[in-house]
Amino acid sequence: MKVQFTNLYVKNIDPVVTQEEFKNLFAPYSSVTSALLSVDDEGKSRGFGFVNYETHDEAQKAFDALHDSEHTGRKLFVSRAQKKAEREEELCRAHEQARMEKLNRYQGVSLYIKNLEDDVDDEKLRAEFEPFGTITSAKVMRDNQSISKGFGFVCFSTPEEATKAVAEMNNKMIGSKPLYVSMAQRRKVRKQQLES
Repeated sequence: MKVQFTNLYVKNIDPVVTQEEFKNLFAPYSSVTSALLSVDDEGKSRGFGFVNYETHDEAQKAFDALHDSEHTGRKLFVSRAQKKAEREEELCRAHEQARMEKLNRYQGVSLYIKNLEDDVDDEKLRAEFEPFGTITSAKVMRDNQSISKGFGFVCFSTPEEATKAVAEMNNKMIGSKPLYVSMAQRRKVRKQQLES
């Protein structure tokens, strides 16, 4: 279902544009019931405003014509006006979706390695795991004094390479310590598994 709206939010308006010019910009698309350019305490434009039409079709026509259009040397941003809670919910949803896409992209290809010797750096870690496939990143975690925390992460290009590396490298002696190698998990997931 498409959202019906009559109120538009407009930003990136040149500060020299007056209230009357702002309203006139939207007038050709039918009867504007209100047009308000936001101003500060001194009456100077804040670069955004709201325009309301009687019907959704009128508002849609103005949106189609003016979004991304050039006005006084600036590209206008025109969208459906939203309540703050609705905007925040949409931003949260977009952020969560991006986070999940990132998580899924690295699912099954990122390894957690601990028991690293203090002298192991990113290059040495990469060199130890390169025989198992294409490494997209290798990182030894360090504290704020750049001292190794004794663990790191290696990310492979495919889950098969990562699985092979776990099988071959877990408990392998590197220096004086046996490595612990497993698939990397988010802290939240790891905690849930430990509690159950």
